[in-house]
Amino acid sequence: MWDYLKLAGLGLLAVLAAIAANYARDLAYQVNAITVMLAAGLAFLWVLRKAGDPRPNLQHEYFDDVVRAGAIATAFWGAVGFLVGLIIALQLAFPQLNFEFLQGFGNFGRLRPLHTSAVIFAFGGNALIMSSFYIVQRTSAARLFGGSLGWFVFWGWQLVIVLAATGYVLGATQGKEYAEPVWYVDILITVVWVAFLIAFMGTLLKRKEPHIYVANWFLLSMILTVAMLHLVNNAAIPVSIFGSAQVQLYAGVQDAMVQWWYGHNAVGFFLTAGFLGMMYYFVPKQAERPVYSYKLSIIHFWALIFLYIWAGPHHLHYTALPDWAATLGMVFSVMLWMPSWGGMINGLMTLSGAWDKLRTDPIIRMMVVSIGFYGMSTFEGPMMSIKAVNSLSHYTDWTIGHVHSGALGWNGMITFGVLYYLVPRLWNREGLYSLKLVSWHFWLATIGIVLYASSMWVTGIMEGLMWREVDANGFLVNAFADTVAAKFPMYVVRALGGGLFLTGALIMCWNLWMTVRAQPARASQHSAVPAE
Repeated sequence: MWDYLKLAGLGLLAVLAAIAANYARDLAYQVNAITVMLAAGLAFLWVLRKAGDPRPNLQHEYFDDVVRAGAIATAFWGAVGFLVGLIIALQLAFPQLNFEFLQGFGNFGRLRPLHTSAVIFAFGGNALIMSSFYIVQRTSAARLFGGSLGWFVFWGWQLVIVLAATGYVLGATQGKEYAEPVWYVDILITVVWVAFLIAFMGTLLKRKEPHIYVANWFLLSMILTVAMLHLVNNAAIPVSIFGSAQVQLYAGVQDAMVQWWYGHNAVGFFLTAGFLGMMYYFVPKQAERPVYSYKLSIIHFWALIFLYIWAGPHHLHYTALPDWAATLGMVFSVMLWMPSWGGMINGLMTLSGAWDKLRTDPIIRMMVVSIGFYGMSTFEGPMMSIKAVNSLSHYTDWTIGHVHSGALGWNGMITFGVLYYLVPRLWNREGLYSLKLVSWHFWLATIGIVLYASSMWVTGIMEGLMWREVDANGFLVNAFADTVAAKFPMYVVRALGGGLFLTGALIMCWNLWMTVRAQPARASQHSAVPAE
């Protein structure tokens, strides 16, 4: 019966998408509608092929198929996102690479949101979904809740990525940082995210282990908060049901406040709390040591979620918003420094009694460096939120250096470590194909991040100083073009750093592929045993 309901729903969706494509008012909407029609059609054929087949009872096994798919998607989208990032870095350093024939779909303005969403929501999102499904099953000693709901979350998220990406290059965007997708993609994100919450919560509720491990607290807070920020920050009214154009629900200044008060929690929860959930599970596993202080992890959790909620307005110094709003964001950001460093110390000190692994295990080395970058980014953020510092740093490339030291150093490196940990276990392999290649990846990525971040810090300070330099009459000394010309050497260094980071990621993809293909198999360990 359930199969026939799915067939009816998918068939109806394919027909409605075909009608929408026919009446489309703009190219981006039309391409997106055709994409949905094809996706619904393929899903229809798949369900039809499997309809009536007996369902094996797998309740005694973990649902690892979706985790394996998530690991593949994470590595793939990571490579794509880093490649697009390198392209736009080169376009900034060498504007002639904005070729005439690429105007309208392959120029910097179109590729930049593609890069942002690819690395955060495609690479990072798949990493979070994959690791959440793995962690919650292992710590609950229970199969993922909802049967094939996990597959809906996975494929739904891939559809979100494809719709958003094709929309960006064709001009469909809200133009809001971390919230670029247009109204119909936002609706799909909501549906997929609610399914994600149900699968995660359902697994926790049917757990065989009475204790809920702290990693699950971080992951659940991420899922709930991202749902809240998405619903509020992306509220818009479509101009037409057959077009991608929309009108923001809030007026200009209010929209800016909502964007940062709510939207900044994409950084606080999607990029911080979610990945801390990964840290609190995988670092102890790889180090083969218990977390240094479980009490500190609990303090870290509650302090983080209470304080980060209020930090967003630190982006609004020197704007039309009242001073109290930006000052409140600044105060909470500065307070956030301490629990963040408490978490960093907790992650690093988990290696107590196993420091020798830093010499022998490149995976733990990668995880430790990621925690170090977490500490650095969570110091830099509070400092940049202080009004006096902000006056020099905000809207400059210093901000770009900050976000990339966090995204590449913290989010990227911990994800790489998790992939190296998971892939041999998910495919029942004896170990990784090559630890030497992991070391190569580690050094290429680390040097790449250092080149990227340091060049942007230098550029940012130079920009801030040039922008506020005035002559005796109070006139600006430097034109905007002067600052652009002065940044050229640092932009070349940035592109070099991005190239090294991409090279490391490609080496990882090769290493993981060869692990699955060439390494000898071991006995399956997918049965639901006491929580691990």
